[in-house]
Amino acid sequence: MMQKRAAARERTGDDVVSALAASDRFHAERARGDVRLSMGAKGIRRLRESGSLKIRLPSGSQDAILINTAGGIAGGDRYRIAIEAEPQSRIIVTSQAAERVYRTLGPQAEIEVRHRVEDGAGLYWLPQETILYDGSSLRREIEVDLAADARFLGLETTVLGRRESGETIQSLAFRENWTIRREGRLLHSERLRLEGALPRSSASLGEAGALSTLIFVAPEAEALGARCQPLLGETGGVSAWNGRLVLRLLAEDGYALRKRLATLLPLFLPKSTLPTLWHL
Repeated sequence: MMQKRAAARERTGDDVVSALAASDRFHAERARGDVRLSMGAKGIRRLRESGSLKIRLPSGSQDAILINTAGGIAGGDRYRIAIEAEPQSRIIVTSQAAERVYRTLGPQAEIEVRHRVEDGAGLYWLPQETILYDGSSLRREIEVDLAADARFLGLETTVLGRRESGETIQSLAFRENWTIRREGRLLHSERLRLEGALPRSSASLGEAGALSTLIFVAPEAEALGARCQPLLGETGGVSAWNGRLVLRLLAEDGYALRKRLATLLPLFLPKSTLPTLWHL
């Protein structure tokens, strides 16, 4: 009997060691990515990359392309993006492709975005869609610091599962927080939280499979609100006040939402031109 108990204790100890080792391997294998870019009026001033996150600017261009070489985002992954537009500069930032967030084994994935826009500069944040798979968990933080006469356009589009593949979202965890300050004072703050089963009432998502938030801060923001209204359709809305515009869109799927955005975004962009990667 004593020998059996000793053997059982040894097995229990081995199980604990194995579990700890598996946990250590899990955290060690999580993807990490960090990009810091400062754009001056005449081109790149500083650029630093680490981990699986890269950024590329075609020769002679001020359009930047984010690339995640990890091939998607899983639970426990962490990404940091910091973009600075120096005085009198302009930069459009998009992504190489839609980002996919896979089912998690427990921990949430994190994306932190920090933008700084100096006097007379413009920063246009236009990543392609983020696709949330069933069982995924993501927290996305977006913080923007603006100078007195800086311009900012921010867009985030989230697709809830892959309807074309027959996927139905049973449960997920998604948080998206926006904080925008001008000269250190809070200008705009909002919090979105989806957790567990998706809210499907007519006052929330309804039957939508994709949603977008667009925020524009510029002197002409209020005038653009009236121009946006006819392009929104029945599942969109826009508010414009005190030098900022907030636009919401819902659509059946990511493709339908992208088509709607393709008609709206040129209103806000320099030269009224979409980034090349925003093809339909």
